[in-house]
Amino acid sequence: MPEDITIERASVADAEEVLAVIRRAFGPVAEQYGDPELPPVAETLESHRSRYQTNVVLKAIDARGRIVGTVQGEPRDGGCCYVARLAVDPAYQGRGIGRALTEALEAEFPDACRFELFTGHKSQGSLGLYRSLGYRETKREYVDDTLTLVWMEKVR
Repeated sequence: MPEDITIERASVADAEEVLAVIRRAFGPVAEQYGDPELPPVAETLESHRSRYQTNVVLKAIDARGRIVGTVQGEPRDGGCCYVARLAVDPAYQGRGIGRALTEALEAEFPDACRFELFTGHKSQGSLGLYRSLGYRETKREYVDDTLTLVWMEKVR
C-alpha cells in the first residue's frame, strides 16, 4: 500500500464521500454486467447511511484527506463477518489499497472465525485479490445469463 494512504474507521459524516467512491468503483462493474441498477451503484444515500448502524465501515484516505477506498464488515451469527462493498477509486486501483482495506477489516473482527463475501464471476481482479488473501470459493449462485455470484470464505 502506498505510504501516503491511511486506513481508519469511517463515520456517518463520511457517508456521502464514501458512497461516491463506491459508485465510481462499481460503475465499470455495472457496465461489465450490463446492470445499471447494480446495488452498490443504485444504493441511496439514506440506505448507505443506515449501514453505519450495524457495519464497521473503513475508509482509505490519501495525503490530501480525500477518501479513495472503502470496505464494510457486518457481524453475523456464528462468528462470521460478512465483507461487502470493497471499493477503490479507479484512479487509485492497482496500488494495494483493496488488499490493505480487506486486511484492516479482518483485524477489526479479531474474534471472527470466518469471513464471507461474494463477487461476480467476471470480476477477475476481485477474485484474484480474494484468493491471494486466503479466501476460497464455496459456491456459485446463478442469477441470470449475465451474472453468477461467486461466494467465497476465509476461515481462521
